[in-house]
Amino acid sequence: MSRTRGPCGLSPLLAISLILASSLTAAPPRRKIIINEDCSGPGGSNMQTLLLLIQSPDVEVLGITIPSGDQWRDEEVAHTLRLLEIIGRTDIPVMKGAEFPLVRTREDSILWQQRFGKVAYSGAWDDHWWHEHSVIPPMPEGKPAIAAAAEDAVHFLVRMVHKYPGEVTIYEGAPMTNLALAISLDPHFPELAEELVFMGGSLNPRTANPEFTNNPRHEFNFWFDPEAAYIVLRAPWRKIVCTPTDISIQARLTPEMAKKIGEAGTPPAMYVARYYLPGDGNDYMWDELAAAAWLDPSIITAKETRYMSVDIDHGAGYGNTLTWHDSDKPKVTVQPVEIQTGLDLPKFLALFGRLITGPTPAAY
Repeated sequence: MSRTRGPCGLSPLLAISLILASSLTAAPPRRKIIINEDCSGPGGSNMQTLLLLIQSPDVEVLGITIPSGDQWRDEEVAHTLRLLEIIGRTDIPVMKGAEFPLVRTREDSILWQQRFGKVAYSGAWDDHWWHEHSVIPPMPEGKPAIAAAAEDAVHFLVRMVHKYPGEVTIYEGAPMTNLALAISLDPHFPELAEELVFMGGSLNPRTANPEFTNNPRHEFNFWFDPEAAYIVLRAPWRKIVCTPTDISIQARLTPEMAKKIGEAGTPPAMYVARYYLPGDGNDYMWDELAAAAWLDPSIITAKETRYMSVDIDHGAGYGNTLTWHDSDKPKVTVQPVEIQTGLDLPKFLALFGRLITGPTPAAY
């Protein structure tokens, strides 16, 4: 007596069992993200943020787009390419973005500081390590053998949200120049993204750090390119999430933590341990916190919604964070921003340590 056969000649019962097993074991799709970061290096908050997101098995990093900020763009690109070589993820494309802010220049910022007072930190413009934008200083980790993509950051950002409408998170840990240019190129860019997640802005951080004691509303990413932040924060994103300095200053990577991480022996862990820099603000986990809160929102214990913008009047408050509640927001267009105000620090540090010391996911 012949028997009825299922797909590929299997019995119906066996075919159904295989289909069910496949559906139960199939991995969920990875969350898509573009990392827009001023990737100063080696080591430090920016590079550790790249590692944190790349190391997550649940994340597909579509690309890394780089503007000037903490260092000049070309220097940052070189450090990023070398990092990807070290961890074996050269499949992730790196795109060059804006080399200069939209309006502000180093010369203008020097004159502004002479008039209104010196800021504690001015990134690529800082006198402590100033060099021309075209110079790439010696790299302790070695020069990369690979090159950046031919496509520029702005066109890549726009192309990706059109390719995956409503699926791409834009992670922003840098001055917002690239995003402002993307909006100028394609006004639909913000609404096609899933959300904007950024580290930036400052409300009232409780710290003795000189960067904030004189002006609590000062924050570097906004200050370096105020006009860009002004454009980006007024754009019609589906959702905006802000990690301000107020909680970033609660998270620091200590020498003991860096040493413990290095003992894992994986390339990312050894990179973090080797290029760890203590003190002078180098050990604050500014951008890692914003990335980790996107990976696991439960590390945030409190948040509030405010309307946010940036002061672009060229006076003493140029680049300062502006916020309002719904009842007192201005008549001009402003967008609601979810601002994180509370942090489960042990949970955040545990997540960081677990991902950095774990195996690096294979290319998607």
